[in-house]
Amino acid sequence: MLKKLSTIYLISLSFTVLIILFSFSRGQSQPRIKSMEWGSNLKINVQLTNDSSYAINVDTLYHTNQRAGRRPNQYTYYPARFSDEFIDRIEAIRIDSFSGTNNSLGRVAGQTLWSSLHHLIGGDWAHFTNTILFAIEKDYLQLTAPLMRRPKTNWRPSPATESYRRTKKWDYYVPENQRLAQKEYQTQKQNGELGALKEIPDEFINLFLETNNREYRRLKEKNEKGKIAKIDLIKLLLGAKYLSTVQIDYIKTMVMKAINEHSKKELPSIIIFSNFNAAVAMSLNEQGYQVDKITFNDKNISRKLKEDRTRAIKAIIDNINKTNKELFKKRLESHYSN
Repeated sequence: MLKKLSTIYLISLSFTVLIILFSFSRGQSQPRIKSMEWGSNLKINVQLTNDSSYAINVDTLYHTNQRAGRRPNQYTYYPARFSDEFIDRIEAIRIDSFSGTNNSLGRVAGQTLWSSLHHLIGGDWAHFTNTILFAIEKDYLQLTAPLMRRPKTNWRPSPATESYRRTKKWDYYVPENQRLAQKEYQTQKQNGELGALKEIPDEFINLFLETNNREYRRLKEKNEKGKIAKIDLIKLLLGAKYLSTVQIDYIKTMVMKAINEHSKKELPSIIIFSNFNAAVAMSLNEQGYQVDKITFNDKNISRKLKEDRTRAIKAIIDNINKTNKELFKKRLESHYSN
């Protein structure tokens, strides 16, 4: 009992720890790309301004087939790292803005997981998704943390409510068990309750649905953090409407701590635009995705063709940002308004 109380006490101190974390400047910005080019054997060779070098396999990068001149008809997600400007703004946020205190912001922001984080980080669905993914992947945010565990009780409502029937077998406030999570997903899908989960990439959803409990444990044993984070993101969103203020405050804290660490360790995000034979280094600022650098895989490509393709790629990103804002604004009105 004492050990459990000590663990919870340490977690409750996370808000105080953040005062220390945010009282220091980052000292130096994220290293920027000095050069980026296609190498042999389908690798992207990247050299950063801190003189570190990396050879990244093209097969492991995110690929897209977006075309120029077309507005996407659905939300577009890219796994982009955060820009220096975005991180600087997050680090400047006062601790009492997300410490769980009873100020007016806390009461407004704590109503949903989305509104809680959105009041702090701004942006739209891409910011929300990427910050949570990063927090899970770096082990800051854990679905099985003590504050996420449901208390054991023999109480049951009479008559039994829909939420009670759907969550009574859950050990945590989100369905950590794969079988129970997949059951909840199918229930929400049948009831038209998926909401924001409709914006999650099909790759994430398919991985989640195709992974049983045994395979999930194997992923953890192999330390497949990228895959685990994608699955756990879906579990978190499935249980989002069942979270109380305590769990939302815990998630906020872990996400904000992860963003602070993001600035020190995250490598550039490179997206392969297959239609243009291009590797595009991309980041996420407050307004949306931005292009940092482009390199092409064609040999002897003319200067004019490079310029034409560059303009086309930047136009695609502009269109994506506009469409994402429009679509997510509509989504907010029906699912996330306070």
